[in-house]
Amino acid sequence: MHPNGKDDLKVPLLRPADGVTASLSTTDHRKDDRVRSVSFKVSDIKCASCAVSIESAVRKLNGVKSVSVSPLQGHAAVTYIPELINARKIKECIEEAGFAVSEFPEQDIVVCRLRIKGMACTSCSESVERALSMVDGVKKAVVGLALEEAKVHYDGNITDTNRIIEAIEDAGFGADLITTGNDLNKVHLKLEGVNCPEDAAVIQTTLELAEGVNEVEMDLAGEKVVIAYDPDLTGPRSLIHCIKEASHGSKSYNASLYIAPRRRESEQQEEVRMYRNQFLLSCLFSVPVFIFSMVLPMLHPYGNWLEYKIYNMLSIGMLLRWMLCTPVQFVIGRRFYVGAYHALRRKSTNMDVLVALGTNAAYFYSVYVMIKALTSDKFEGQDFFETSSMLISFILLGKYLEIVAKGKTSDALAKLTDLAPDTACLVKLDNDGNVISEEEISTQLIQRNDVFKIIPGSKVPVDGIVITGQSHVNESMITGEATPVAKRPGDKVIGGTMNENGCLLVKATHVGSETALSQIVQLVEAAQLARAPVQKLADQISRFFVPTVVVAAFFTWLGWFILGLIGLYPTWWIPKAMDGFELALQFGISVLVVACPCALGLATPTAVMVATGKGASQGVLIKGGDALEKAHKVKTVVFDKTGTLTIGKPAVVSAVLFSSYSMEEFCDLATAAEVNSEHPIAKAVMEHAKRLRKKFGSSTDHNAEVKDFEVHPGAGVSGKVGEKVVLVGNRKLMQASNVAIGHEVQDYLSENEQMARSCVLVAIDGKIAGAFAVTDPVKPEAGRVISFLHSMGISSIMVTGDNWATAKAISKQVGIQEVFAETDPVGKADRIKDLQMKGMTVAMVGDGINDSPALVAADVGMAIGAGTDVAIEAADIVLIKSNLEDVITAIHLSRKTMSRIRLNYVWALGYNVLGLPIAAGILYPFTGIRLPPWLAGACMAASSLSVVCSSLLLQSYKKPLDVHDARGQNYCPKSA
Repeated sequence: MHPNGKDDLKVPLLRPADGVTASLSTTDHRKDDRVRSVSFKVSDIKCASCAVSIESAVRKLNGVKSVSVSPLQGHAAVTYIPELINARKIKECIEEAGFAVSEFPEQDIVVCRLRIKGMACTSCSESVERALSMVDGVKKAVVGLALEEAKVHYDGNITDTNRIIEAIEDAGFGADLITTGNDLNKVHLKLEGVNCPEDAAVIQTTLELAEGVNEVEMDLAGEKVVIAYDPDLTGPRSLIHCIKEASHGSKSYNASLYIAPRRRESEQQEEVRMYRNQFLLSCLFSVPVFIFSMVLPMLHPYGNWLEYKIYNMLSIGMLLRWMLCTPVQFVIGRRFYVGAYHALRRKSTNMDVLVALGTNAAYFYSVYVMIKALTSDKFEGQDFFETSSMLISFILLGKYLEIVAKGKTSDALAKLTDLAPDTACLVKLDNDGNVISEEEISTQLIQRNDVFKIIPGSKVPVDGIVITGQSHVNESMITGEATPVAKRPGDKVIGGTMNENGCLLVKATHVGSETALSQIVQLVEAAQLARAPVQKLADQISRFFVPTVVVAAFFTWLGWFILGLIGLYPTWWIPKAMDGFELALQFGISVLVVACPCALGLATPTAVMVATGKGASQGVLIKGGDALEKAHKVKTVVFDKTGTLTIGKPAVVSAVLFSSYSMEEFCDLATAAEVNSEHPIAKAVMEHAKRLRKKFGSSTDHNAEVKDFEVHPGAGVSGKVGEKVVLVGNRKLMQASNVAIGHEVQDYLSENEQMARSCVLVAIDGKIAGAFAVTDPVKPEAGRVISFLHSMGISSIMVTGDNWATAKAISKQVGIQEVFAETDPVGKADRIKDLQMKGMTVAMVGDGINDSPALVAADVGMAIGAGTDVAIEAADIVLIKSNLEDVITAIHLSRKTMSRIRLNYVWALGYNVLGLPIAAGILYPFTGIRLPPWLAGACMAASSLSVVCSSLLLQSYKKPLDVHDARGQNYCPKSA
């Protein structure tokens, strides 16, 4: 956001997927079937009998609940059960009856977000994606491993969330619906007085008829209703009032805001609690097993009783170890069996397969030893019950610590979500603007155009504009800017920021999902869900990782067993109470359980989660891992001039006439031509011209009507005002329109351009009538940002539509060597493509609509937060507070993140590359060191934990450029 708060994000940065004609979903409370409605136009209806024919044909279809056709308007509305029939079959039925259908929603694309449970590695997330892509009607599915969420785009006419959840559960994972629908403006209300389906129908009908209501979903069992609405037309308080108004006779209805529990946090806490309890329970059995097998036998005579034979060679110690190990193997370790079963059923493999194979091998071989001891009076064998139980315990400990650490990766997002206050002070004003009443309400009940009071020390609930009062607002939690920003009437405030001093009355302009804070949260969530290209490495490895490990474990066992069988290694290598088979088996099990595919899967998403959250808290919104990965490669940054290198608030410093027109008439014609232009320079000319008109006695603000108005990108505007053809723009526009530029005008242009001023020429009927000199001050931090980029090995280029002289003067001020001037929007994109053709990775920094082609063409587009919505949509990275220092922050953070991801891969791959040979016994012949299976399992658990903790270190990231004073006179580089 711009420091004065006068620019903000007007629409959500994350636009939902484009839908088509909205179909209304309702619920039939007499059955559990979900009911959907579809509306469309039917042509060729000549009379009422045609409408009856259509209704009769459609009503025969199985699954159609009701059909209504208007013979006058040709409008048809059909209510149907999507489980039995879809909208396309209804359309085909009408067409077969001989009527044409138009304005039909071919696809009702709906987006839903789901919480996925049970994912452990990249293989799991890929399995969920495959399961979702196989569901009929699903268009796109993205699954985030670290975020444990899925975002699914599907055709609502073909499938629904129930079928999607079923597909995920069939794949062996749990799923809970988070949100659904394209309309983010929804309110959940708790109903009172609704006791039967008739009451629900009354309320539903009342709400559907209310202005601004798009969709109503009734939940009679839970006594709740979810309403999707247009915030321009209505709001939560109006909807509650509407429900109260539906009361009739003895029936009284009421509603209150229903705040759903925060399932993410509660589920995460429950998962942490579950793993902790399972670990502690397993320790209750595993520790005694470990003591009975490893500790007491070494403490004579305390362990002698364990060797007492019960029957044949079966000892008390072996029986106790079996009794204690079995619950750990089959009860506590059941989750590994279930996970392995589902993985194998979907023809894939994961960590559960390795753990199940390793523990089963140890357990069932130990059972075999126990049975042989029971049936033989001479057999001597070593059981491995402690291997099985300790292995499961250490893996559960690792998962517990990993989940605790993973929970911290989303801390930044949680802090952003908690910024908005729970309540707000709603005020009512009389006609004179005096406060007549105050009421404390929930922030979620605020509607557009409400007026609320913000006292010193309280937070701003939603985005709005100050109507009364003066204060300073701390916006650091949104923009990262520590200095409080002065606010006066007319300035805009951002929801979630802190009022420092003074009392403000603010009028709400953006509520619900439209607030800047909501947009930031949406963008960060989407970024964390997006998969970075570097993740492809882990995806490719995961496909063959587990099968390779299983094969390696088998050959490890076989190799050691055969070598021992033919006597290729000395017998003293075999530990006491073991034989060659058992030693080989231990090596094989160690190979199975030491390998860790989870660490590879977590290496990228955890780092991206922490980095995007940290970036958001620093005022840099990064739209996903792809943007992060590209930004770290940037070697050239292309800057727009106006509003990027300059403050973006041009001011006219002089106006001259070169004709016989009076200044008043000259200003009237110039403002009439510029009135429809959105360019900052055009607005500056308009404001100056209005001041001159008032100075010369004009008493009206009315502008003459302009005809044939045309925008000439990068040059200016033209139009016809009355009978006069008016051109307002730069030298390029005049030359293109064959308007002669005399010596006097040329001298005026040269004089001002040398002072870094832009000249706006005004031509009337083919002759230059006058000109305005416009200056736009350079941002104070621009020079040191360019210098710091140079120190990072990044070159800077300026591309502008302004004239060469002004462009060179500005570039000299900030220290940019290479300049492209008098360039239109398409030309800017072409310049970037030329640089890319030379092998450069290019970032573009801009703020306006004219920059959007270049932002898209660049490898990384960076939009100034105070810029236009189009520029923000086109960009990969958004700089919230419009400070150029954040260009450095974005590139530096991306470099740190990619460095951390590479380090994570070193941890994960290096661990496996070193761990597998050691587990296979490569050091054993030379050093006598071997890795017991239970210790191998502990190492495997530690590898995932180390990767997550490595990613968490990004939370300590500090900006590389520190401003020491408010004016930004000094800076120093700082390492993160």
